[in-house]
Amino acid sequence: MKETTIAAIASGISIGGVGIIRISGPQSYAIALEICLKESLVARHATFTQFYNGSNEVMDEGIAIYFKGPNSFTGEDSVELQGHGGLVVLNRVLKRVYELGAEPAKAGEFTERAFLNGKLDLVQAEAIHDLIMSQSEAQAKAAMNSLSGQFSMKTSTISEALIHLRVYVEASIDFSEEDIDFISDGNVLARLNAVETDIVNLLQNANQGKLLTDGLTVVLAGKPNAGKSSILNALSGEESAIVTDIAGTTRDTLKESIIIHGLPLHIIDTAGLRETNDVIEQEGIRRTREAMKKADLILWIHDDQDQSAEQDILLESLNAPILHIRNKIDLTGNEVGRVEDTIMLSAKRNDGIGLLKDAIVEAVQFQPNQGTFSARERHLIALKESLGHLDVAKKLLNEGHSIDLVAEEIRLAQDDIGLITGRFTTDELLGEIFSSFCIGK
Repeated sequence: MKETTIAAIASGISIGGVGIIRISGPQSYAIALEICLKESLVARHATFTQFYNGSNEVMDEGIAIYFKGPNSFTGEDSVELQGHGGLVVLNRVLKRVYELGAEPAKAGEFTERAFLNGKLDLVQAEAIHDLIMSQSEAQAKAAMNSLSGQFSMKTSTISEALIHLRVYVEASIDFSEEDIDFISDGNVLARLNAVETDIVNLLQNANQGKLLTDGLTVVLAGKPNAGKSSILNALSGEESAIVTDIAGTTRDTLKESIIIHGLPLHIIDTAGLRETNDVIEQEGIRRTREAMKKADLILWIHDDQDQSAEQDILLESLNAPILHIRNKIDLTGNEVGRVEDTIMLSAKRNDGIGLLKDAIVEAVQFQPNQGTFSARERHLIALKESLGHLDVAKKLLNEGHSIDLVAEEIRLAQDDIGLITGRFTTDELLGEIFSSFCIGK
């Protein structure tokens, strides 16, 4: 339990009918009694009251709800003061809360306390942020699944399997002088393979969850006047980018966020790539190349009227998948279609845009119905590291190395799984995670 008491506006900074101030920590109850001028508050009951300043003048009226720890969100004594949603009145009440001994809460500090007090694991804590930031029904559903414990239960099952395997392997060390052979019966290898399969399956689902959580960065690139801005407008359904027949109209990157088949896309329209002496255009081209290096997917746009070979040395060094788009087929008479990684379409007529959307989702192997929970890059790294240790353990086992080394690799794999839910963690990791939260959460 923390010794300090924290407080913040939990209902956001926009004006609304109701505003909420959240207080958590050992002084919460005493502060609530003082600000409400009450002798007592019944736990988990809503009490209509006035909120008073230091001169006993009424600042607002509303409801006070007291949650006695550990039966609260944070696991500590907590109070919610629910009044009118104007920022001026909320800040007056909050100022009085501070005068009575509370400290301003840092970003995510309420959720961090819930984690530290065992009310949530780290995956569930992150899911709260993901739920708040959801921009689609699919994202909200995935975040809620993580918050309800689906991801955590899967990692816990794997962790328990690794613990049991460690016990089995380490037993062979303890009984090495007995007439018992724990290793040569093939049971250890079979169990290693079984856990490995479970982690691989979880990694596949986590990959889907990460795509839902973070979205996909898609960069439109190619020669000037190939129709990049027209394709951006067609995908977004809005006139987001200026479209003209003049080559080089787009001189800077333009970002637009949309959702396709439940997958959030962050689409970046870029300056056309060509040799130029225009200083401003040169800077736009430099930014184009930087954006391509950070992309998850590149749409390389070709003008179907231009049959000359288009090559860019940067394409050869990129790890992101590339879809080639032959635009302006309305001017060449070619038909809408797809051949491998090339899409034939007309952005002007909106012909083939549906085909392009399907190709984008397919290129990153996104399957909307399999993104069962939200996930993050750190989760993927932990799962991959765990798989790496299990692979080493299998090699050591097959090559007849000391069983002590096998047991150590299994322990390291278990530690990696523990990083996901926060069973093993660091202050640096917690700081990075909770600093991205809203104040008041």
